[in-house]
Amino acid sequence: MHIRRDRFNSKRRICSLDELAGTDLVSLGKRVVYCGNPVHKKNPGDFGLTPPSGPRPGKTLCDIANIFEKAVASRLLQEGARRGLVSRQFQGEWPQNIWAVNDDGTALEAQLENRDTGAYHGYPLLPTDPFVELVTEQWRARQP
Repeated sequence: MHIRRDRFNSKRRICSLDELAGTDLVSLGKRVVYCGNPVHKKNPGDFGLTPPSGPRPGKTLCDIANIFEKAVASRLLQEGARRGLVSRQFQGEWPQNIWAVNDDGTALEAQLENRDTGAYHGYPLLPTDPFVELVTEQWRARQP
């Protein structure tokens, strides 16, 4: 499924490492949870989700990033948190967004789903999104 999108969220900002000074990123990475969201799944794999019968247009699918296992999605979410690829906007103790890059180079964005449990759902960023370049650059720069 190809999605044409001409406008992207220009307010997204990744915290600088200076802004994260004193933040225990290892702990954050251990506490975040990937829950998934069926609107981003055509083939639910082992996520335990049932895709909606009428998917909403404009939603990117995890399928295009070849992520079909919840363990893979969880690992990427946790690694994004450990590397500090988190948004400046927090909801309580949780960043609103966490970014990662999968093994084939696809940039991913996770969004906070439940601020009580730290549960996130994620989706690939479209290659035409200018934010992809920053996420990819920061992913490489912040390698453990």
